[in-house]
Amino acid sequence: MLIHVKDRELFGFAGLWDTWKKPDGTLLESFTIATCAPNDLMRGIHDRMPVIIQRKDETAWLDPTLKSDQIMPLLAPYPSELMEAYPVSTLVNSPANDSAECSEQLRDTLF
Repeated sequence: MLIHVKDRELFGFAGLWDTWKKPDGTLLESFTIATCAPNDLMRGIHDRMPVIIQRKDETAWLDPTLKSDQIMPLLAPYPSELMEAYPVSTLVNSPANDSAECSEQLRDTLF
């Protein structure tokens, strides 16, 4: 599946990054993308989706002074009417395939 925002603009995922010290003393950097319940579009594809931070909320998401009650509303499903999804070839499953063919729609049906 190719899933994107309809306006094709860049967008950000809600993510968390941390560095911690392992028992042997070496540092480990880790990162995760936050997920949420699927919106109406994604529900037919998967039981969860990455949290997409709306452009108007990006500064708030990156503000380390915000409290959890201010952050939690940002962890909502992105509006499905602003997204589009369609099936693509299984060529996309291999990083060896680096061509526009990987993102070509297989059928005329949108989700």
